Amino acid sequence: MTVERGVEALRGSGLAHQIVRHPPVNSLEEAAAARGVDPAAVIKTIVVRRADDDYVFVLVPGDRTIAWPKLRTLLGVNRLSMPDAATARDVTGYERGTITPFGSTRAWPVIADERVLGRTVSIGAGAFGVSATVDGDELVKTLDATVADVTD
Repeated sequence: MTVERGVEALRGSGLAHQIVRHPPVNSLEEAAAARGVDPAAVIKTIVVRRADDDYVFVLVPGDRTIAWPKLRTLLGVNRLSMPDAATARDVTGYERGTITPFGSTRAWPVIADERVLGRTVSIGAGAFGVSATVDGDELVKTLDATVADVTD
């Protein structure tokens, strides 16, 4: 697989998008500025372990964090965890900081925080310094994501 597989998967998805490439960034604010969006529009893709060999992607606005009790209730489980970096790479094919549902080695279910809707957002495209600007509603539709209030 190439470092461009996220971009290739985006192109193949039919989702209207604009690829943005930028130099390395060190903060949410730098990422937002480089992508030309506000920090809340930078969508983090978090991989969450719900059981052995069972993961979900959670799309989280940049200015928010996962609300673990809300996510556990939504998924009907008592325990969730975040895998270590090596496991995250093994189950997605991406390094932390580049994880995206697009082009992942496994098509894990996607949960999108409800704040992704109704706005233009920027989601990672599988490599450092590569993102895609997309319509949040179309992103959710394309990924067949479950939408819920899962952040604080």
